[in-house]
Amino acid sequence: MPDSSISVVPIGDKTCKPFLLEVMVFSPEAGYKFKVVVERSCTPEADAIWKIVFDLFKVADGKETQLVHVSYKAGTPVEKKAVQAMAVNGVTPGQAKVLVEKVHPAVKAVAGKPKPTKAEKQKINNAMAEVLTISND
Repeated sequence: MPDSSISVVPIGDKTCKPFLLEVMVFSPEAGYKFKVVVERSCTPEADAIWKIVFDLFKVADGKETQLVHVSYKAGTPVEKKAVQAMAVNGVTPGQAKVLVEKVHPAVKAVAGKPKPTKAEKQKINNAMAEVLTISND
């Protein structure tokens, strides 16, 4: 006879608790440093909004000066799962490679500019999306 099982889950109001979690700090080249943060914010309906944040800093004389702040909102279910996995497991080697080789140069290219071009913003967007969709097989 097969084993029976039951699951009883009380249904109540949805809850969502916002948080920020630093998942990577890296110095990709002399004089620069970046931080990657996983952010969960919440809608008024308590739905989670998942983001990865990339902050670029110039480092000189032991002082850090923030140059650029990029916030990428995960849009697809695959991206949302990747951000959630990053919060639990940290940055994978494949994601780290994309952050260093694609996101960092794209973000550095807009440092000091009052308004990045549409093409520059698209390049950053594409690189951030790649961080969340890269296969680590």
